[in-house]
Amino acid sequence: MPTVAITIGKNHYSRMFNQNAWDALASFAEVVHHPGPEPATKEDLIALLPAADACITSWGVARLDADVLAAAPRLKAMAHMGGSVKRFVSDALWERGVHVTSAAPILAVDVAETTLGLMIVGMKRIWPLAQHVREGGWRETSWWPARELVHKQVGIIGASNVGRHVIRLLQSFDVTVLLYDPFVSAEEAAELGAEKVSLEDLLRRADIVSLHAPLKPDTRHMLDAARLALMKDDALLINTARGGLIDEQALIAELSKGRFFAFLDVTDPEPPAADSPLRRLDNVVVTPHIAGCIEDCSRMGELAVEELRRFFAGEPAIYRITPDMFTRIG
Repeated sequence: MPTVAITIGKNHYSRMFNQNAWDALASFAEVVHHPGPEPATKEDLIALLPAADACITSWGVARLDADVLAAAPRLKAMAHMGGSVKRFVSDALWERGVHVTSAAPILAVDVAETTLGLMIVGMKRIWPLAQHVREGGWRETSWWPARELVHKQVGIIGASNVGRHVIRLLQSFDVTVLLYDPFVSAEEAAELGAEKVSLEDLLRRADIVSLHAPLKPDTRHMLDAARLALMKDDALLINTARGGLIDEQALIAELSKGRFFAFLDVTDPEPPAADSPLRRLDNVVVTPHIAGCIEDCSRMGELAVEELRRFFAGEPAIYRITPDMFTRIG
């Protein structure tokens, strides 16, 4: 029976694992636990992993670098609970041939559902109208009338796990989905239920612009001053991906004109400076990076356990990560 090490820290067990996950893990593996309350440091991993055939990682766990791998001669698999695995893996891990999986597709469901909610309340102008009523007003405001999703053009930037799930959710609405992603063909976009367009065309046409691209050197500030200026008056901008995708100073300048509304679950830097205009402008709502799961992330725990069960049973992975994917993921 293989040995699986849990590295996430016991303070995070109730959030990341449910009883189904624990029972499933016990059915095929011996389990060893990082004894500390918080995610394992490098020194903790070196102490924990010598007897481990696999490990389960998540946010905050130290990188599996050459020193960690040298102390873990039996390690064959790593199941990660979170989004990108980039900051957790190393060349030494790939050289060892460790089997790496990610629960990102499950996390993507939570982010996509939050994004859809922001689209609906954004088009309905829930935030500014509620503020107006709180201040004693009613319908005598430029934010009236509220709008609906029906017949709108929704621009999705990035056919990531999240972007694809947002597109699936939008199939229940009578909208036109515009997709910008240089790695997706027009035929693939059509199969997803979207029209492949250039980034500039998307920004000109979309009533809603929603960011789901990875943050890489070539995507940093992909929405700069020139591209933000292309957006429609009265458009809705949503960023539940990475703050660095937007040139924040250019965004502040554009928002200061009052042309469109933004929901930002991520910023750059994060959190925004105490004196940032993003904390004061009436046409932007900043939330503290909550689009993914917060209270209950146990679906990721269930998937991580299932990935390891499949690995030790010789079955195909659900979502395996390989080094060649790193040109596309953040």
